[in-house]
Amino acid sequence: MSNPIGFTPREIVAELDRYIVGQAKAKRAVAVALRNRWRRSVAPAELRDEIMPKNIIMVGPTGVGKTEIARRLAKLAQAPFVKVEASKFTEIGYVGRDVESIIRDLVEIAIGMLRDEQRKRVDARARELAEDRLVSLLAKPEMEAVPSAARGPFLVSSEGMVHRPSARSKDLAELRNQLRNGKLDDESVELEIADTSNPLVSIFGASHGMEDMELQLKDMLSQIPGMRGKKQKRKLKVKDARKLIEDEEAQKLIDMDSVRREAVERTEQAGIVFLDEIDKIAGPRATQGPDVSREGVQRDLLPIVEGSTVNTKHGPVKTDHVLFIAAGAFHVSHVSDLIPELQGRFPIRVELEALQKQDFVRILTEPRNALTRQYVALMKAEDIELSFSADAIDAIAEYAAKANQRAENIGARRLHTVMEALLEELSFDATDRTDKHVRIDAKDVHAALSPILADEDLAKFIL
Repeated sequence: MSNPIGFTPREIVAELDRYIVGQAKAKRAVAVALRNRWRRSVAPAELRDEIMPKNIIMVGPTGVGKTEIARRLAKLAQAPFVKVEASKFTEIGYVGRDVESIIRDLVEIAIGMLRDEQRKRVDARARELAEDRLVSLLAKPEMEAVPSAARGPFLVSSEGMVHRPSARSKDLAELRNQLRNGKLDDESVELEIADTSNPLVSIFGASHGMEDMELQLKDMLSQIPGMRGKKQKRKLKVKDARKLIEDEEAQKLIDMDSVRREAVERTEQAGIVFLDEIDKIAGPRATQGPDVSREGVQRDLLPIVEGSTVNTKHGPVKTDHVLFIAAGAFHVSHVSDLIPELQGRFPIRVELEALQKQDFVRILTEPRNALTRQYVALMKAEDIELSFSADAIDAIAEYAAKANQRAENIGARRLHTVMEALLEELSFDATDRTDKHVRIDAKDVHAALSPILADEDLAKFIL
């Protein structure tokens, strides 16, 4: 069984604090859920299968950190993670994606994770094998046309081609050293590579909801002899050929059967599904119209969340211990509008708070990926030293809060639009600027944003 990282809840919250401001209740809830994964893994075997995950539903306006909390949690746990919008799915019998594709996607993500893990383990060996192949390609006996009267230590064919003798061990060693030192990077070699052009570009056209069937059919056809990608010869520079050969050799060293088995197990024991926009499939009970399909999606989700077996091309996957985290703004509907059975499968309910000006100040300064740090890094690429004064940060936060009050409250996403409006001129002129030190203060913020916020119509489109 694949165990999640054994961080304590306090350590998990501390790690989430590095990227997400506030929302302590939500962080505590997901921290406990992740820690319970580890607790279950060390529980007695006879009880282990009986301990079910406590699924979480997060309620709060857009842009307050719901998705980011789930994404960072999955990264911390090194667990297969998939984010899906509940509104993209339809009831079985309607055209559209069925809810079982969530689990199939989760397995594919787990396979990708395990393939990357195995790739790291075989990288050194793959590089050695790639080097051997490149040396043999570079030292390969060449055939070239010569005059019929040519003499010397060469074998001349009836077509008038001369066969040079193979390189000696000393020559091969010298060739290998030159290859390692990068002296042969611009040499050309002829390489046989798989033809990636696929005549089966799209079997079903653009039909929505047929993606899974199309992928399965393509996979089945690829197993038929003669249907796999053909080999074609291409001349490449050594530095380009090296990467292709390393990938090919690594693929040969990876045991895909064990990857698939482990992927299914990791999906079952550590998988996390983030169901966003779950409020879009909630609403008052209806007897006709599209709302019937909304309730149908809830009924289809129910067995997967409760625990069932989903058939995938890599084998059956049990969802009993997959952790489901649902989220929604619930502006129009309420959690109570979900069907009772589905509500019961999300025993932990967390309310996330709307962001205020002081939260925006913290978001702009505290997280490791703060927007201000991102823009400083972007301008650094143009050799511009960008900095923000404390009063500038305060002013940016104030404008973002005002814009959220006047228009739709989109939370921290408002900071992106405000920062773009503020730095638009600098971003455009950065290449041509002679002054390479730029400090943004409150006066600059007011000069750039006050005219926009004063014009109600303009503010709707810009902020």
